[in-house]
Amino acid sequence: MTLHGAPTPAPAARGPMGGRGRGPMGRGGPMAMMKGEKPRDFKGTMKKLIQYLGSYKVAILVVMIFAIASTIFSIVGPKILGNATTKLFEGVMGQIAGTGSIDFGYIGQMILWTLGLYILSALFAYIQGWVMSGVSMNVTYRFRKDISEKINRMPLRYFDGTNHGEILSRVTNDVDTVSQTLNQSLSQIVTSVTTVIGVLVMMFTISWQMTLVALVMVPISLGIIGLVVSQSQKYFKQQQDYLGHLNGHIEEMYGGHVVMKAFNGEQKSVEQFDQINTTLFGSAWKSQFLSGLMFPVMNFVGNLGYVAICILGGYLTIKGTIAVGDIQAFVQYVRSFTQPISQIANISNIFQQTAASAERVFQFLAEPEEEPDTKEPVQPGSGAGRVDFKNVHFGYSPDKIIINDFSFYAEPGQKIAIVGPTGAGKTTMVKLLMRFYDVNSGAILVDGHNVKDYTRSDLRCMFGMVLQDTWLYNGPIMENIRYGRSDATDDEVIAAARTAHADHFIRTLPDGYKMVLNEETSNISQGQMQLLTIARAILADPRILILDEATSSVDTHTEVLIQKAMDTLMQGRTSFVIAHRLSTIREADWILVMNNGDIVEQGKHAKLLAKKGFYAELYNSQFEGKEI
Repeated sequence: MTLHGAPTPAPAARGPMGGRGRGPMGRGGPMAMMKGEKPRDFKGTMKKLIQYLGSYKVAILVVMIFAIASTIFSIVGPKILGNATTKLFEGVMGQIAGTGSIDFGYIGQMILWTLGLYILSALFAYIQGWVMSGVSMNVTYRFRKDISEKINRMPLRYFDGTNHGEILSRVTNDVDTVSQTLNQSLSQIVTSVTTVIGVLVMMFTISWQMTLVALVMVPISLGIIGLVVSQSQKYFKQQQDYLGHLNGHIEEMYGGHVVMKAFNGEQKSVEQFDQINTTLFGSAWKSQFLSGLMFPVMNFVGNLGYVAICILGGYLTIKGTIAVGDIQAFVQYVRSFTQPISQIANISNIFQQTAASAERVFQFLAEPEEEPDTKEPVQPGSGAGRVDFKNVHFGYSPDKIIINDFSFYAEPGQKIAIVGPTGAGKTTMVKLLMRFYDVNSGAILVDGHNVKDYTRSDLRCMFGMVLQDTWLYNGPIMENIRYGRSDATDDEVIAAARTAHADHFIRTLPDGYKMVLNEETSNISQGQMQLLTIARAILADPRILILDEATSSVDTHTEVLIQKAMDTLMQGRTSFVIAHRLSTIREADWILVMNNGDIVEQGKHAKLLAKKGFYAELYNSQFEGKEI
């Protein structure tokens, strides 16, 4: 090993730390709408959404035409039915007076016309609903596909500094909100506006006096709606907030129930739950009660309107201004007039929420992506696994460089240990090797070629990783190992498991290699998980290894198995080992000592001990019980 450049100590610095967070748990129901979340740029977001819908403009136009036609057919129906009622009334009165009879032929014809119109209205409504469902599902599919592809093009820097729950919320809650609006509210606003205009016209054709009486009821109804909404909105918001607190408390207590029981925290947990639940009960009761008042009060106001209309209609009928059937038609129109007005008022709030959701989706899609791969990449070939760091400078932000002018090289097959206290920046070296981050200046070479000259896929195929935080997914053990090389046969998977000393314990499990690991991977032990990840790395057969020692939380027997498996895995491969127990890296070919994000010492074990510097202090503290 030859040293090419002396490291320069740098001030303490830390890269951004990613953390798990809870995503929003709202599902877009009435409570979510009452919150009325507003976008920063409503017009700009709606313009982008309209452009995104550009490829569906013909389908949306068809939806609007069919929605308008369906509404018109349903509006005309009461007028025709009113004519039938008038003819029936005239016939009955004629029979009483002995001057006429009931024209059942005309009445039957009017009923058939009304029935036909309602059937056409239902058919057109079905067609527009079917087309709009297809459009909304296609848009949802495109959104999620675009977000999924975008995630794969995003730099790791973004995920290190962004709450995981926020990203999940873009794919689930926000896209669902946009989808529901397109599927329901877009056609609903067309039918609501058409209904309001059409019904108003039909009402004026019957009687302008009764129409004015009906219109007086509208501001009264809207005033009541506004009063109820203003009072209930704060309780709906409080209900959502405390529902989130309650869910968070339950999640924490469930996830850490062992620790909670070990420290006798049951009583405190129950008291905290009762406190949150009591507040949630109060806000939920008030919000539901107030919102439940809306319809009874609206019905009361509506009934007052019907009484006034019937009295006025009777008076106008006596005077001969309108017919009896017109009163019946008018009452039907009044019943269908107030509802679309309320829908239009509510849809404006829904569009605000939709724009806010669409804005977050578009913001994510507009995030800067990682630097594109070179157009003329170097093929990996059959290199031996030499790694060169040449005058590398790196910082998570340009004004905080944490690796300064670092140079060294690793010969093929050598074992390079990276040591240092927690937070020293050991993982940073791994991220640079795998090109999760690019260096600010200098270069990292693999087999004589700059890592930027490879595609990211080809570069990462040359590396195998076994990290302390094992990652296995919900699926069979066989497929979890096969994740290292998707085209591996079952025999190759089993051979890799044998090499990793994992075959024996796998065969003792229920269903063996077909056993499905649960979501939390809690149906096997930590040591068994580690052996499976080593088997996965062996199956991948990489030329360069990155190993994070993971034996601190396992028993002695399993530790021996893991160490043997790691030793087998490292044979003939260039290995970078993040070491926690310094006693395990005495035989390393080269040791990089990190502190506060910088390389402070490097060399072999014996020479570093002889220097009596930072490495010697670290090493001795593990045996003398000193704090670092």
